[in-house]
Amino acid sequence: MSNQHPELFHRHKLNPILTAADWPYPVNSVFNPGAALLPDGTTLLLCRVEDRRGHSHLCAARSANGVDGWKIDAEPTLRPDPVHFPEELWGIEDPRITWVPELRKFAVVFTTFSREGPGVALALTEDFHSFERFGEIMSPDDKDAALMPSRLGDYWALIHRPVNGPEANIWISYSSDLRHWGSHKIMLAARRGSWWDANKIGLSTPPVETARGWLVIYHGVKITGAGCIYRLGLALFDLHTPEKCLKRGDEWVFGPEEPYERQGDVDNVVFPCGYTVNSDGDTLNIYYGAADSSIALATGSIRAMLEWLDQRA
Repeated sequence: MSNQHPELFHRHKLNPILTAADWPYPVNSVFNPGAALLPDGTTLLLCRVEDRRGHSHLCAARSANGVDGWKIDAEPTLRPDPVHFPEELWGIEDPRITWVPELRKFAVVFTTFSREGPGVALALTEDFHSFERFGEIMSPDDKDAALMPSRLGDYWALIHRPVNGPEANIWISYSSDLRHWGSHKIMLAARRGSWWDANKIGLSTPPVETARGWLVIYHGVKITGAGCIYRLGLALFDLHTPEKCLKRGDEWVFGPEEPYERQGDVDNVVFPCGYTVNSDGDTLNIYYGAADSSIALATGSIRAMLEWLDQRA
């Protein structure tokens, strides 16, 4: 790209890094993984796995370098449990993972799929082997959710994306107990008209904490005569009042270009749900679903993203 359009996301040369062919049991596709860096330095991806019925579950893949040599659980790591959680009737999808220091646990927020539509559920885990399941915490139609890593004052904060008629905006809600949520506020509104992020946006990865604020990678959906295009943009929010947007870029910064992003079960989609940060404190490893069919990796610099927002917001 030219200097007018700096490349903020750099695709890994081994992309896609995980596909259905890598799985130890028969599946249709793997995509949209949450990501976590474990205490021993292992990268864990909690992948959305769609089976041949069309239902999704979550399965963990672990790698020493976060790129290859993946060790995949021999069976689903977190299965739908519609007997105890009826909202999971048609599967669970698109996890976002947050390390919560106060609880010393990872919070996994994921989408449930029931007759009523998509909802938001929460589970806590220390090891990605056993899970404390809270069930549905946001009723349909809602998805694209992540828990903030620490309380803001006395309250936990959840970013999510309810649908209100033709509009889909990013909201934030607060809770004292992780179960009952209120004080709902719009965090970022979809634009209107012909913008790349008009009418429908949603959180991509959990927000990235920086000294200047919460850096948010979000997706926008452009509806064209040939279908939808999912691309990514950047925004920055206040550290203490995260519903306060400080900067928002006008242009998208990453979109489907490669064949594995252009063609798949759903064409023209890049959809990150997780990231890890390297030991330099600046390099983001962004794990994303490509065309709802495989998992790919892109790297980027937090500093460069903030500089881009300074220049273009």
